[in-house]
Amino acid sequence: MFQLNLKRPIAFFDLETTGVNIASDRIVELAILKVLPNGAKEIKSKRINPTIPIPLESSLIHGIYDADIQDAPKFKEIAKSLAEFLKDCDLAGYNSNRFDVPVLAEEFLRADVDFDLKNRRFVDVQNIFHQMEQRTLKAAYKFYCGKNIINAHNAQADIEATYEVFLAQLEKYEGVEFEDKKGNKSTPVKNDIQALHDFTNINKTVDLAGRIIFNDDQVEVFNFGKHAGKSVEQVLRDEPSYYAWMMNGDFPLYTKKILTDIKLRMAFNR
Repeated sequence: MFQLNLKRPIAFFDLETTGVNIASDRIVELAILKVLPNGAKEIKSKRINPTIPIPLESSLIHGIYDADIQDAPKFKEIAKSLAEFLKDCDLAGYNSNRFDVPVLAEEFLRADVDFDLKNRRFVDVQNIFHQMEQRTLKAAYKFYCGKNIINAHNAQADIEATYEVFLAQLEKYEGVEFEDKKGNKSTPVKNDIQALHDFTNINKTVDLAGRIIFNDDQVEVFNFGKHAGKSVEQVLRDEPSYYAWMMNGDFPLYTKKILTDIKLRMAFNR
């Protein structure tokens, strides 16, 4: 099998949740496939009591109902051991940059467990797929691996399929030229986690949820609402009440943490 070129471990992970709201929904199942630099793999899979009811529409998708997880541990009870298992790991998954990573960050913050994201690299297998072929995990697995997913929307089945798709992508696109929207040409898909981090983090998000992003000049700007495209620092200077509005609003905890970090940085750099 294709051997990953790793300088440190990378953890492919998938979440099944109560819904798709990053700020308020919770994890009900977590599966991790951790790959070490020597090629060894470790797999962990666990169901989690979300402490809130699972809506029927979500249960119909992943097959997990309230009765299935009533005796499962709460995230807070496994948070420290999970953070230790993921220590020094880069993170990867399928649509992970937009959903799984932000949801996981929220759970760690609720559990009051320090889970540093600043020094990790993120590889989103879906972004490679969408940019190079443009299409679901089911289609990607059939296209790259010639297989059908058995037991789709089971977290472990999904993440094992994601890992196989990722390896097949690296083999298929080695040396293949890509042209971005500005006409720049490169061969971005290579067996190098930093290069894949750069290629799959399309929107250069600062807060994971995409409310704050880096613009082309690497300046933090808002990516929503009336201040979309404006510098966060400039908005906080011109409209100080905007900070309180966001802190009291229904934004993810990690977005609020990043906003507070920027505000504190401004105060210390006066």
